[in-house]
Amino acid sequence: MLVLITYDVKTEAAAGRKRLHRIAKICCDYGQRVQNSVFECDLDQAQLVVVKDKLLKTMDEDEDSLRFYYLGNRYSQRIEQYGKKRSYDPEGVLLV
Repeated sequence: MLVLITYDVKTEAAAGRKRLHRIAKICCDYGQRVQNSVFECDLDQAQLVVVKDKLLKTMDEDEDSLRFYYLGNRYSQRIEQYGKKRSYDPEGVLLV
């Protein structure tokens, strides 16, 4: 299922900047960055549980915001994209 993960981390203090880096790294491990604090992640249920647990343990609930949008398996019909950065196909070929 495609899950859109978004976050907002308070970065005024050094601890916040460190959390921001850790949250971004976790998201990069599970998906594709589509905007600065927005990731598209093609996850199965087990992966979703793991990434959600990691992110919730990393964030500061008093300072930060974390959102999960569940787009499901037929996500391609629910996404419209315009402008410079074209979307990627999470089910397509990945060249490393």
